[in-house]
Amino acid sequence: MLSQKQALLWISLLALLVSILVLRSPSKSSPPIVDLGYAKYQGFVDTTTNITTFLGMRYAAAPIRDWRFSAPQPPAFVAGVQQATTQPEQCFQARTFGTNSSEDCLVYYPSDAAGVPVGGLPTVVWIHGGGYVLGSASQFRGSDLLAQSNRGIVVVVIQYRLNVFGFLPGAEVKKSGTLNAGLLDQDFAFRWINKHISKFGGDPSKVTIWGESAGAGSVVQHIVANDGKTQPQLFRGAITSSTYMPSQYRYDDPIAESLYSQVVTKTNCTAAEDSLACLRRVDAASLIAAHESIIGVGYRVKFVPVVDGDFITRRPTLSLAQGLINGQALLSVTNAFEGTLFVNQAAPANARQYALDLFPKLDTTAADRVEALYGGLGTQLFQTNAIEGETILICPTYFLLRGFGGRAFKGEFAIPQGLHGRDLQYYFPSLVTDVPELGFPEFFNNADFIDAFAQSFISFAISLDPNTKIDPTMTPTWNQWKEGETEMVFNKTEDDVPLVKAIKTSDSLLERCQFWESIGELIGQ
Repeated sequence: MLSQKQALLWISLLALLVSILVLRSPSKSSPPIVDLGYAKYQGFVDTTTNITTFLGMRYAAAPIRDWRFSAPQPPAFVAGVQQATTQPEQCFQARTFGTNSSEDCLVYYPSDAAGVPVGGLPTVVWIHGGGYVLGSASQFRGSDLLAQSNRGIVVVVIQYRLNVFGFLPGAEVKKSGTLNAGLLDQDFAFRWINKHISKFGGDPSKVTIWGESAGAGSVVQHIVANDGKTQPQLFRGAITSSTYMPSQYRYDDPIAESLYSQVVTKTNCTAAEDSLACLRRVDAASLIAAHESIIGVGYRVKFVPVVDGDFITRRPTLSLAQGLINGQALLSVTNAFEGTLFVNQAAPANARQYALDLFPKLDTTAADRVEALYGGLGTQLFQTNAIEGETILICPTYFLLRGFGGRAFKGEFAIPQGLHGRDLQYYFPSLVTDVPELGFPEFFNNADFIDAFAQSFISFAISLDPNTKIDPTMTPTWNQWKEGETEMVFNKTEDDVPLVKAIKTSDSLLERCQFWESIGELIGQ
């Protein structure tokens, strides 16, 4: 168990997201009106930055009542001009993080769009993290990314249904609803972008999707969606920051069916002739209460994407191994110690037992192999931290890189302590002042480092190559990643001097990842 302080920090870090598009500002400062056909939205101008922001633009109808647990639907027509000047309500989420939660939460929030620039700009779509159970649209400033791009991009940040609302599994959902509704919300948003982004100065053929943690896991899902044959092309580039890939079972696996049964029981729908219809009538508060009682206070998040047989046809690692992918190029960055925040640092288990606890289908032969691979990696605590981080976050990144062959770049964020989520503050620096309660004790406030790290992502989004820099930075030539080759490490020396250099991927790490991939069926990857 994490301490209360660690838990609050983890929740806060992984719940930082928005639903925002950032566009190049025009010479005028008058608020623009954008006509989307079904609605007209008027944003507002920050006269200090000359950036125009739209808050809470709807991209889909409210997923309530009969549309709960169903695919997203087009928004209804509304007459008049809608004011897009206030933060949207967040989707219902675990532990009710923050306030103003709603089931009617499928919105954007755009920034800097007071007119259409000449020519279409590359577009960045930010998908928030939060373990598929947390996340809102109010804490990330799209203007942070805009500044790093010298106003050369459009940014869209989306919201999507979470936890039981977005990821309820089970055969009944397959029969009478829609599995992976949260992923389909994202896909629906991408299609909105494909249709409308030119009205904001964006180029629909130059879209890059980017996410952190579960947002990065979402990026993986869209990379392998539809067997890599999504039409039309919804993105050309993909960026993952800490690729979160928990066990992803078939929708009707006993583990998935158990989750559905627990929700039905805890909402008093057991006796209903149609249990899913009953769940659609249950008030949202009861569903959240059911969700909370199922997941408890730990971080073994259970409401996550499943293999649904339609959108996601097989385990992601199988699609990646076969090169069945969407997208032209990839940039993936992991943090040095991804697993630490998710492990009870006070009472670590031995490597073998920890693996058995982590993956309920693991057999004793595989557990013995875990012991052999991790038993010599330092202390017992270091071993369990490594197992957690490598299985759920780091190794899936290498599976992803291999799927793109020579069209991928790999980086590592290693500023001490190199924990999960600590990279966010470098490409969204306003977090340091906007959310002071998080502390960010190890923030390395060095302009050269920040530019080198943050501009890597934006440069890739613009050109699909982090070497094509917006402004000169200290990052050396960044070679594409191939099996066993180089990746870029972003770190500092003991004297607080930025240290950015290329290294060779660890052979022992790749060996451990190869083992996890070989037992993918047992661990749900």
